[in-house]
Amino acid sequence: MAVGTRADGKTGGTEVPALAGVPLLGSLFDLKSDSLGTYLRAQQRHGDVVRITAGPPGLRAELYCVFSAEGAQQVLASESANFRKDNTFYQELRDSFGNGLLTSQDEDYLRQRRLVQPLFTKRRVDGYAGAVAAETRAVLAGWEQAPGAVVDVGEEMMRLALRAVARILFGTDVETTVDVVDRCFPVITEYVLRRGYSPANVPRSWPTPGNKRAAAAMDELYAACDTIIAARRSGDTAAGSGPGEDLLSLLAAASSTDDGEFDAAELRDQVLIFLLAGHETTATSLAFSLHLLARHPEQQARAREEVSRVLGDRTPEAADLDRLPYLTQVLKEAMRLYPAAPVIGRSSVAATEVGGLVIPAGADVILAPWVTHRHPRYWPDPDRFDPDRFTPEAEAGRPRYAWFPFGGGPRACIGQHFSMLESVIALAMILRSHEFEAVDTEVPVSAGITLRADGPIRCRIRDVTG
Repeated sequence: MAVGTRADGKTGGTEVPALAGVPLLGSLFDLKSDSLGTYLRAQQRHGDVVRITAGPPGLRAELYCVFSAEGAQQVLASESANFRKDNTFYQELRDSFGNGLLTSQDEDYLRQRRLVQPLFTKRRVDGYAGAVAAETRAVLAGWEQAPGAVVDVGEEMMRLALRAVARILFGTDVETTVDVVDRCFPVITEYVLRRGYSPANVPRSWPTPGNKRAAAAMDELYAACDTIIAARRSGDTAAGSGPGEDLLSLLAAASSTDDGEFDAAELRDQVLIFLLAGHETTATSLAFSLHLLARHPEQQARAREEVSRVLGDRTPEAADLDRLPYLTQVLKEAMRLYPAAPVIGRSSVAATEVGGLVIPAGADVILAPWVTHRHPRYWPDPDRFDPDRFTPEAEAGRPRYAWFPFGGGPRACIGQHFSMLESVIALAMILRSHEFEAVDTEVPVSAGITLRADGPIRCRIRDVTG
């Protein structure tokens, strides 16, 4: 709830406890070396609303961290209008990947959401199951050439997810776009991260080596998208699920009396955001699902038995999601332990009381699914992998925002059904044909634009189809 101002000009409420840091620089080095661990320690030492300072005087950042499910619901849903995407990180995302659904605000966001929403109905998304299955078959065909091999499932799932979302977006132009994204995305994302978390940046127009590398990558990526968009605008549609049925063609045709239609630049912004958010998040969920199952043979065998019993030899379809409850529980538990969006940032408009403590106006606010998903109030023995946490009965007994890998409230991820569809279909096909044994039992991770593994996620694979 918003907090009023007293006669002395100060807001009411209790001061937010602060995480101790080093003199002058606060927690700067802790956040740089291990931000996720720093947020976890902050909650364990000081509770559910904690202030973290970082940086030297004059360039110091103050982060107000909210770790409870109830606080997350307040920030994302019940008082979402008071918490905006106005921080430096989101501005860097806009400047690099455009003003699409992930980064836009106010009327821009509402207009975009109204135009895009009809393309993400359950019926429409279910039609993409065939494209996901085709890309999964391609991965499995490659594995069949090297039985008993050790593969990095992080890299393999990133490639699968990128090809699936590119096929759905671009239809027959998938090969060109995958190559360009593979080449350009890493350069741009590292640039965004470096600038987004720096206390001060030189202008993008200055000819520094970093600026020039990022500009060249953005130029190449934008040009590839613009070429395909121009072809769609001219009526030269590619074959996706049908003539003109790839998602880009549908976006190009989206219009309404009140909202008009997307121009070419707006189309590119949507495409770039869908590419960014649509492949890294799903790839993370799939890779860590396989990693966890590889470390837990009993749960792996249980998931494989369900898949074999339900599917037999046929290709999974969208309707099978409801028939594979344990596999879905595995994915949800993987997303609990390894949420693809481990940190979510907002900026407060007005001073607000959260959990009995006051967050001031204009504060940088941090939500951390990484921490909330490990909160012992909601998750007994939180580091243990246990898919049975997600039975319907167990889910009904927890607060809504104890688990929020797709965000929540009016800005919840529009693609969450697609992500679950892709993940269940791909994981079902993979487990039906292959058994996994963990080579890397511990995988260090860090918070980039999405959660990223700071090393390989290697598994030994064995064909179980005979």
